[in-house]
Formats: sequence, structure tokens, C-alpha cells
Amino acid sequence: MNLNPYLMFNGNCEAAFKFYERCFDGKIVTMMTHKEAPSAEQVPTEWQGKIMHVCLDLGDQLLMGSDCPPGYFEAPQGFSVQLSIDKPAEAERIFHALAENGNVKRPIEQTFWAFRFGMLVDQFGIPWMVNCEKAT
Repeated sequence: MNLNPYLMFNGNCEAAFKFYERCFDGKIVTMMTHKEAPSAEQVPTEWQGKIMHVCLDLGDQLLMGSDCPPGYFEAPQGFSVQLSIDKPAEAERIFHALAENGNVKRPIEQTFWAFRFGMLVDQFGIPWMVNCEKAT
């Protein structure tokens, strides 16, 4: 079984996933707009360029998402996307990249359970936890 986070956005999914592609050194393998879908004629003209589905390949994991239709978006709450990273320097790099124009909730630092741990909400409103349990 694979568990793949699927993030919902309020019209800025494309910008978010291009940002994540850079932050995580991943590769966007699918990015489809509503205009490209068989149901395009059922979507308002101003929504045609919004993302219907995107998939970011992170090697052994996938991160997916889309823009919510107008009136359906709800800001994320009650969860965080947690990243487990083996190397402290990489944990620091990713944390600081995600924090760009975001809101740091807990700076990345050593804790009793982790060599590095930090929490933030990125510029797109997605909550993240970055965890590096040991120094390798």
C-alpha cells in the first residue's frame, strides 16, 4: 500500500507544485488543466487554466494535488504533511526552502526525539513538519 498526500489549493496549485518541485528536487510527471479534460465545456472559462490534477514524483513517493472548484476550497487544518529526512543538512535545506514567504511555527532545531525538527505553514497555506531523527 502507498499513502500519497493529495493537496487542495484555491487556484494556485500550479505555482505551489513548481515550488515543491524545486524544494524537493522532484519531477512533475503530470500536470493537467481543466481545459485539457474531457469535461472542459462544463468548467467556467476563468477556471480552464486551473489544475485538475498534478503529480510530483519524489523518487519513492508521490505528492499530488489540484485546485478546488470555486466555492469548495477550505483552508487546511488539523494535519501536517510530515517529511522524514535522513541527513540533517538536507532537512535544514528543505525546511528553509519551504519557509520562504511562509510562517515558521517551530524553528528547525534539535529535540529529545530528533536531530532536527521544525514546523511551518508554507506560502500556499500547507502545514509541514520536517523531521530528521538521526545524523547520518
